[in-house]
Amino acid sequence: MSTTTFNLLTTLLDQQQARYRVVEHPMAGKSEEVAKIRGTQLGQGAKALVCHVKGNGIKQHVLAVLPADQQADLVALAQGVGGSRASLASPVEVTQLTDCVFGAIPPFSFHAELMLVADPLLFQRFDELAFNAGTLERSLILNTHDYQRIAQPKLVSFIRQG
Repeated sequence: MSTTTFNLLTTLLDQQQARYRVVEHPMAGKSEEVAKIRGTQLGQGAKALVCHVKGNGIKQHVLAVLPADQQADLVALAQGVGGSRASLASPVEVTQLTDCVFGAIPPFSFHAELMLVADPLLFQRFDELAFNAGTLERSLILNTHDYQRIAQPKLVSFIRQG
């Protein structure tokens, strides 16, 4: 399952001449833990959440990406894509839409029914983003500008304030 996602990612990044590196590491499930192992700042982590957005005639799955040191405001996310409410997807839906397990979802959508959204803060603080690349034992550290250029996420401010 996860090897396919890793191969899709590295092929895409190579084709687009992205500046990135692969980091092999022990399995880590928490953002703080994996940041230490990678040698990166927590805020460099690109946390990817699979969500349902509904309301106002919208029914959309969204891959919402934000810095790992922030929390998502699901109402703001929903409103940013035209809906009125959002919730996290089930583990089964996550697997179906990303071919990954929780914690290993990269900030790229390879599924036609999964809209990619990113909070603008993701692009403002660090030159590189770090994320698990389909497995909990392998990460990519990718140039931030290359990520935005290649992934082209819809920008929506959805970080929880306060």
